[in-house]
Amino acid sequence: ESGMPVKEICRELQIHPATFYNWKAKYGGMNGSEIKRNKELETDYSRLKRMYTELSIEHHALKEFVSKKL
Repeated sequence: ESGMPVKEICRELQIHPATFYNWKAKYGGMNGSEIKRNKELETDYSRLKRMYTELSIEHHALKEFVSKKL
């Protein structure tokens, strides 16, 4: 957006142009606070997924234990 060629930006950041375009698609048009909020939401989402996975494993283990007792 600033007029700097993509190749030059990628060379400075030492990233592949595909990475640049992926970031642009994901974060393009966002300001700093929106990007920060997005990162926080992604962190919360991954934490909740881990919690769900752990609870699901415990649930299945308890169901299996109870079914063996009966």
